[in-house]
Amino acid sequence: MQRLFSTFAEGWPGAGLLLQRVLTSTILLYCGASHLVETARLAPNLPYLIASVAGLFLLLGLWTPVAGITIATVEAWISLAWSGNWLVAIVLAGLGATVAMIGPGMWSIDAKLYGRKHLQDPRH
Repeated sequence: MQRLFSTFAEGWPGAGLLLQRVLTSTILLYCGASHLVETARLAPNLPYLIASVAGLFLLLGLWTPVAGITIATVEAWISLAWSGNWLVAIVLAGLGATVAMIGPGMWSIDAKLYGRKHLQDPRH
């Protein structure tokens, strides 16, 4: 599983990845909630719901590469299929793709589950 992650950045780069994850997830969750409020039909809301669930995984830093690829794919679909705010969808697709390529950073569940483990000397 560790091969899916390019890095678990610490320090300022890790803080930057955390900020990118939080901002991207916030926008995805807001868009998903606003589309649910606008219409009660499931079909037009399905891509926004999928993106919102992926945004929740991204916020937690859980399965970040899969969440990022899902966000990039769904947001590209939204930008091509819906005439609404296509520019926001393209930006979100780019953010999802970059998080999938870079990795979740040190402050994520992925780092706790799949990050480098420090082995202790058994003599101590």
